[in-house]
Amino acid sequence: MTPSPSAPFNYAEHGATRRRPLPGGYRHLHEATYLGHGRAVLEAAGEAVTTFRMHRAAGVRVRASAAEAAPGVAVVCDLGLGPARLPAPCRVVWSEYESERIGFAYGTLTGHPQRGEESFVVEMRDDGAVWFTMTAFSRPGRWYTRLAGPLVPAFQRLYARHCGRTLRRLATGPR
Repeated sequence: MTPSPSAPFNYAEHGATRRRPLPGGYRHLHEATYLGHGRAVLEAAGEAVTTFRMHRAAGVRVRASAAEAAPGVAVVCDLGLGPARLPAPCRVVWSEYESERIGFAYGTLTGHPQRGEESFVVEMRDDGAVWFTMTAFSRPGRWYTRLAGPLVPAFQRLYARHCGRTLRRLATGPR
């Protein structure tokens, strides 16, 4: 079941992954992965990101109120392995479908293990190189994420790198 589109965010800085600097009082993540070169890579990667296919291919169970990321779309990512999964309710805060930049961000809702926002952006630079960037600001939202301390940011960084490798495979592999 996906959360209600009116479920409250559990943080105040909605949309802050679109701006710099990221808000203070949070851990920041900025991880970039080179995907390949050219428009075909940009479009394939952008489609995989905005339809949540990258998340699913990276092993995350995703339930969304729409097939494509757009502001207001409710999303639940089940985090963990096998039957030991935690629901992480979110809502898309912003999305972008530009000629050289495609992506979105979702913000955490009440009940999410963290508080904050995460963006997933594919961008083609002037030289034709296509990059995936995952940007986040977060802090513990539940007692168990506070207890996990420094393990959470380490896991987030590993997950961001895994998403980058997964997206490179999706964008450049056989279609």
